[in-house]
Amino acid sequence: MSVSVLEKFLPENALPYLKIWFGSYPCHLKITKNRNSKLGDYRKLPDKSHQITVNGTLEPQLFFFVLTHELAHLIAFEKYGRRISPHGAEWKQTFREMLLESLTVYAEDLRPIIQKFSKSPKANFMASPDLVKYFHVPDEDELLYLENLIVGDVFVLENKVFVIEETTKKRYLCRNLKSGLKYKVNILARVKKMDNHYEK
Repeated sequence: MSVSVLEKFLPENALPYLKIWFGSYPCHLKITKNRNSKLGDYRKLPDKSHQITVNGTLEPQLFFFVLTHELAHLIAFEKYGRRISPHGAEWKQTFREMLLESLTVYAEDLRPIIQKFSKSPKANFMASPDLVKYFHVPDEDELLYLENLIVGDVFVLENKVFVIEETTKKRYLCRNLKSGLKYKVNILARVKKMDNHYEK
């Protein structure tokens, strides 16, 4: 895929950065349908070329952010060799430099969040509450972040009903009301709160 084809998925002024970053590296770039499990993916192929996939349904700024994340893998592997850790120090440094280099591509209210994130880039987008909240605009279904609920609150996630039993900093211990099984759920999961409340 030509880099120029990406333009319709990108925020304004992003394309010049991608042309520099892709350079002459052999890379297969695929735009995919929405995937709930991941926003993007990078693979080093056996023939020493690279493959990057990004969800085509992402908002332009998030698309560019995810593509930058995946491209940082490509550039780090090319620069430091194949033995580096996928999300190790070399990748973090590469990703940090790319984010700061392209900071003006992002909206003014997003730039401080990107700058903060770049100080210690995370492997998982969900590990950055500020970014998750910025890109997840409340919708008509009245979905809430799990962190907005308390112990005893009942909620629906992926068509299953749970009750919160314990709260921690990053994950809540929740019990499936039908099976009785307990799960640790990320506090940034988007859930629908039910009216009933359970007391221990």
